[in-house]
Amino acid sequence: MSSSSSTKAVLAALAGNSLIAVTKFIAASYTGSSAMFSEAVHSVVDSSNQLLLLYGIKQSKKPADKKHPFGYGKEMYFWSFVVAILIFGLGAGISFYEGIHKISAPQAATNQIINYIVLGLAIIFESWTCWVATTEFKKTKGSLGYFEAFRRSKDPALFVVLFEDTAALLGLLVALIAIALSEYLMLPVLDAVASLVISFILTVTAGILAYECKSLLTGEGATKEIVSGINEIVASDTGVKSVNELLTLHFGPQDILLNISLDFEDGLSANQVEESTTRLELRVKKMFPEISRIFIEAQS
Repeated sequence: MSSSSSTKAVLAALAGNSLIAVTKFIAASYTGSSAMFSEAVHSVVDSSNQLLLLYGIKQSKKPADKKHPFGYGKEMYFWSFVVAILIFGLGAGISFYEGIHKISAPQAATNQIINYIVLGLAIIFESWTCWVATTEFKKTKGSLGYFEAFRRSKDPALFVVLFEDTAALLGLLVALIAIALSEYLMLPVLDAVASLVISFILTVTAGILAYECKSLLTGEGATKEIVSGINEIVASDTGVKSVNELLTLHFGPQDILLNISLDFEDGLSANQVEESTTRLELRVKKMFPEISRIFIEAQS
C-alpha cells in the first residue's frame, strides 16, 4: 500500500475533522448538549491524531543512518499506537466524564435546531472522509473482505483513519438519535447517556487499533503470498538444494527485511554460489519491490 494513499486519506480526514470540531464546539456552547460536547472532543482528538499520523509518515521516510541502520520505518507503527492511546485516554475518557457528570444533574439542551444542523453537516463531512479512506483501502485489499484486509494490512495510517471515520459516523448517529429522543420524550438524561455510548464506541475502536498496532510494532512478517512467492523463486533456482530457514520482518508498510538460509547443491564453486545468490536477489526484488534488504546465508 503506497504512502501516497495513506497521506491522501489522512489529509482528507484532517480537513473534515477540523471543520467539524469548530462547528460542534459552537453548537455545544449554544445548546448545552452533552452529546454534542462529546462529539466536539471526539473531532478534536481525531484532528490531533491525523497530525500525528502525518508526522509518523514523514518520520518513517527518513533514510537509514548509523543509529538506525534499518531506517525509521517503524516510526509509523509507533505513532499509530500513540493515536490508539489518545483515542482511549482523551476521546473515550472525556466523553465518559461528561456523561457521568451530566447524568448526575441532567439539563435540557436549548436551540436544538442548531444541533440538528451541525450534526447533519458533520455526517456529510464524515461520510466524505470515510469514502476517501475506503476508496484508498479498496485499491489494495483485492478480493479480501474488509476485516481480513484490515488484519493483514501493514499500513496503519490508512486503517486507523478508516476506523476513526467509522467510529465518528457511529458517534454522530448516536448523538443525533439521543438528542432527538431527549427532546421528544422530554428526558434530558438521554443526552448524557449518549456521551457514555460514544465513550464505549471510542474505547472499542482504541482497543482494536492498539492491538493491531502493537502487533506491527513488535514485528510482523510478510504476508503468506509474499513468502510463498519467495519460496517458489528459490525452489526454481538450479543452484539451490533446499531452504533451511526463511524469515521476513516488516520495518514499514513498504520496507521488508528478508533473511534466507540455503543449502546449495554439492560441488558448486564459490563463484557459482555467488552467482546463484545474486540471481536470487534480483529475482526476488523484481517480483517484490517492497523487499528492501536481503541477506542470504549458505549453510550445510
